[in-house]
Amino acid sequence: MKNIASSAILTLAMGLFHSHGGASTLPVELRASLPMAELAGRAKLTVWGLEVYNASLWVAPGFKAGDYASHRFALELAYLRNLSGDAIAKRSISEMRRQAELGDSKEAVWTAQLKAALPDVKTGDRITGVHTPGLGLQFLVNGQAGASIRDPELARLFFGIWLSPLTSEPGMRQALLALLQP
Repeated sequence: MKNIASSAILTLAMGLFHSHGGASTLPVELRASLPMAELAGRAKLTVWGLEVYNASLWVAPGFKAGDYASHRFALELAYLRNLSGDAIAKRSISEMRRQAELGDSKEAVWTAQLKAALPDVKTGDRITGVHTPGLGLQFLVNGQAGASIRDPELARLFFGIWLSPLTSEPGMRQALLALLQP
């Protein structure tokens, strides 16, 4: 059985999610790549009373939640506590396994890619993942270009942590998609 205590402090552990307010202005770092994007929703991840991050989903007109992997969009996580990049990567892989069988070889490669791409974060840091359909994803760290991973399947499952109907946290998914028009 997984260590419940360590899972609780990681970014995607089971917990309570609450919507939060705030500005809905497109972040400056997304204006060139997603100029027409609008806020689809926001959520806060709280685990056992500990606030972990605020999440914001930015989508272009025409975005369909059920087919998220075929759209360009950005998911911003604004961290409310310090976490290691390795811990974020490991928990991400664990959450991705909920959606699909990865296999040992693929899991090892993807874990290494995410560990290399995801930095340690401290309170106030932001990591934004920009999804490009058919290509993969790029991370922006505090508004600056970070690592890219050119693997559409990894990108689909990574963003599925928040957007897939198979997410471990349907409340967060619902909040992130709350402002979309039906």
